[in-house]
Amino acid sequence: MTTAWNKPLPSVVGETRAFWDSCRRGQLVIQICDDCNEYQWYPRGICANCWSENIRWVQSSGRGTVWTYTVTYQNRTTGFAEMVPYVLALVELEEGVRMFTNIVDCNPRDVHIGMAVEVTFQTATPQISIPYFKPAG
Repeated sequence: MTTAWNKPLPSVVGETRAFWDSCRRGQLVIQICDDCNEYQWYPRGICANCWSENIRWVQSSGRGTVWTYTVTYQNRTTGFAEMVPYVLALVELEEGVRMFTNIVDCNPRDVHIGMAVEVTFQTATPQISIPYFKPAG
């Protein structure tokens, strides 16, 4: 999906650079620890489970389910006011980590807990693509 981007942009620095580089290529990545085999999200320099520094990026399946959500009907902030109503959701990926995101490409009334979703990307700038989720299928 491509539209003019007028929302805040993420900071692409340090521990997040590999994530945003992958999003630009249309790939959703998360981290895994090579010592305890636990996946983690959000990007960190160490494993949140065992504190190991042996973490690496792996490609996620990009599929998950809506764990919980809310529908926003009022927001006067530039970039978001034009979107209402929109869905902010916590999506549980198949790998077990949960990621805050927006659910797009469907009527907000159709979103429900347990709904199968898959990643999609919106180009914000030539260097940054933002991951969203849409109904699977």
